[in-house]
Amino acid sequence: MNAPVKPTTHPAPPKKMTGGRFIAETLKAQGVSHVFFMDAILRHALTEMEELGIRRVLGHSEKAVAYMADGYARASRRPGVCMAQSVGAANLAAGLQESWFAFSPVIALTGRHPAHNQYRNAYQELPHEPLFSQVTKFSGRVDVPDQLPHLLRQAFRETTTGVSRPVHIDLVGHTGQVAGSTEILASVLPEEEYARIPSSRPSPDPAQVAKAAAAIQRSRRPVIIAGAGAILSGAELQLTAFAEKHRIPIVMSLDAKQVLPDGHPLNGGIVGTYSQACANQIVHAADLVFFVGSDAGDMTTNNWTLPRPGTVVVQVDIDASEIGRNFPGTIGMHGDPIAALRALDAVMVSDERPEWLELVTSSVARWRADVETDCASDAVPIRPERLCRELGKWLPKDAILVADTGFASHWSGTLLPLKDRGQLYLRAAGSLGWAFPAALGAQCAHPDRPVVCLTGDGGFMYHLPELETARRHNLKTITIVNNNHRLAQGRRNIDAAYEGRTGNRDEIFVYREMNFAKLARDMDCFGVRVEHPADLPKAFAEARASGLPAVIDVPTDPSALASLPWSGTT
Repeated sequence: MNAPVKPTTHPAPPKKMTGGRFIAETLKAQGVSHVFFMDAILRHALTEMEELGIRRVLGHSEKAVAYMADGYARASRRPGVCMAQSVGAANLAAGLQESWFAFSPVIALTGRHPAHNQYRNAYQELPHEPLFSQVTKFSGRVDVPDQLPHLLRQAFRETTTGVSRPVHIDLVGHTGQVAGSTEILASVLPEEEYARIPSSRPSPDPAQVAKAAAAIQRSRRPVIIAGAGAILSGAELQLTAFAEKHRIPIVMSLDAKQVLPDGHPLNGGIVGTYSQACANQIVHAADLVFFVGSDAGDMTTNNWTLPRPGTVVVQVDIDASEIGRNFPGTIGMHGDPIAALRALDAVMVSDERPEWLELVTSSVARWRADVETDCASDAVPIRPERLCRELGKWLPKDAILVADTGFASHWSGTLLPLKDRGQLYLRAAGSLGWAFPAALGAQCAHPDRPVVCLTGDGGFMYHLPELETARRHNLKTITIVNNNHRLAQGRRNIDAAYEGRTGNRDEIFVYREMNFAKLARDMDCFGVRVEHPADLPKAFAEARASGLPAVIDVPTDPSALASLPWSGTT
């Protein structure tokens, strides 16, 4: 990736340049290596970007390029940039929902008809503010080109400070052409602190730290719940060291799967609704739960059934409004997770808790025994559990695994082992089809690392045309399609709705059978279909060696369903 230019003591004086040149130079200075866009938008800026070495990735839909920018941002922890003209703004805004829920620093640029065209039935014009208001933390309008320097710099500040989230700049000209082609007087001012997340590490109040430390020291059965905020802070090693010193097990939300390698003695598994039974059992048995960069929403707490009533709750979060949102009486620390863990460690003494750790170990062991039959199954069609096990065994040490929502997240989060600290796990926050274009963005951020996408046939079909984008830009992602030709996650509810009835239930969740390997080959990519589990390792190796964007089509058991969460009554 392009390294940001280091700021000088005395910034360069203002000079005349087009708005497009200013945009290109600012993105370059902030370390942006790729922009993701749908034509037609900012053609002057795109032309200038070529001269500066910024790659321009033209996609096939606005939603897909928003997902690409999101994958780029999550993989690099730097702002991703996506762009679309006026008529595409609504589609781009829809794609930012993922970035919003994942706390991803994405900058969206759109064009807008100039003021003298507004309210006059200008071609394909809608008010953009309502579209972006719910999926961005800041949305600004460049009504005159001279506003561009201030607002573009502000976009980087807004997206990276505090709670990182998407921002939006609406540029005058339905393709941004007025802002892009007009000459302005401006200085390019590199600001490295706003070119990455976190942009700063605020420390919690010492009184908050002391109160939290005392509660944790008194606890005999504490557990840490690590969430997305721990990953965004880069707190994996700090959190591991803290847990090891104080002998506290860690369970993780799906977003924080990479916090502890699989098999670490303090790894209690994935908690919540898409979860491992052992993790929910550990939180249920705990007398103190320490949320580290994790919200306490329904996904993490299994619909607020965890922890048990009366359990002491400690929480550290960069967003003060999240602390105690769902558990009144929470002992809160407002600050960056790394800063909070360091402050806690400075005032706490180490502990042992052997009986508690023995219970944790036995819970994990029981869960592993319960899932072993399906994970080791030689059945044809292939069991998804076996697919996840084989992929985890093969996954390179520096791989980035990108998982779609639904069962792709559920199965990979709980059953696919991450064994190396160099492995990165990204998952959809809820938008089906996100994973494949997001994987392309992650590959742009890390061109030398293997990027593996795990999705289903329903998810892959959302953005199948982006295989052409991958081929055109030589993005050598490996996409594994769990192909059961249906939207299987709804099966239980559909069966319940049809209880006692006859009828064509397949009509509402089953697709035609497709061969995605053949489609990939027809698009000049690598494609292979795997029908026997013993052939999976060979297919993974061949896909990586192909030097092409690769699709591995795996027909799986259509009757397979991910497990329901352990709830204390199961």
